Amino acid sequence: MTNPSQAPPWKRVGKQFLEHLRVYINNYNNPLFREWYFQYRSELEKVRNRHEGEDCFIIGNGPSLNEMDLEPLQNYHTFGLNKIYLMADRGVDLNLSYLVSVNPLVVEQSANVFEELSCDTFLSYTAAHDQVRPLDHIYYLYTRGAPYTFRGNLNHRIHEGYTVTYVALQVAYFMGFRRVFLIGVDHSFDAEGDPNETQRMDEDDVNHFDPDYFKGDDWQLPDLEASELSYHLARFFYRRDGRQILDATVGGELEIYPKISYEDALEECSRSRERQ
Repeated sequence: MTNPSQAPPWKRVGKQFLEHLRVYINNYNNPLFREWYFQYRSELEKVRNRHEGEDCFIIGNGPSLNEMDLEPLQNYHTFGLNKIYLMADRGVDLNLSYLVSVNPLVVEQSANVFEELSCDTFLSYTAAHDQVRPLDHIYYLYTRGAPYTFRGNLNHRIHEGYTVTYVALQVAYFMGFRRVFLIGVDHSFDAEGDPNETQRMDEDDVNHFDPDYFKGDDWQLPDLEASELSYHLARFFYRRDGRQILDATVGGELEIYPKISYEDALEECSRSRERQ
């Protein structure tokens, strides 16, 4: 049997043409997806398995971050989420490796900052296409109309899972990380209203590490039950592939992943780097 990779060039080109034609026809009424697929999807290949077998931290935005010494993270691979850049205003230099944001409200509120970041930044194309310019450090994900599943391949529609942390877990998987340590994922909120409801926050923000995080802005109430379903999916796919997600959040209320202290997580990552 002929290996597809050894097929004549004309056959490979023909197969690719048919695939592109299928995508175009099936998404004829979705020009936004077609635009992403043909202009920006291939850029994601640059980061596929970039960190195969390595460890990383995903940094949430919970108030528990204020109880931690974050300076050591400068020496590790890190994903920051949403408005984590506000840490710089508090005198904390995280030296982020990557940033992920998909919520339309956050993208609109942070567009100028995202354009100026020095780290590679992953944004939802459906939220950012008319907000954030396609700069060299910007990678667009497509997150609208995706099936509710965990994607190990960012070249497809991916589901946001009701929390940006879930998107970051999919990005980390695509990049080949073997272990992910969560911090600042408190999984608890002081809010009244329906899940995903948009409200204006006029008082200090007690749900994030900075009281000005959403103060004076609109925000969407969390959907903890739905996000827990997503976290279970991520755990399943990571475990099936011999990978692991661990929770090093200080006092966090998420009970899905094995717990580990922040200090031990730093030590585990250090040992992993020494073995490579």
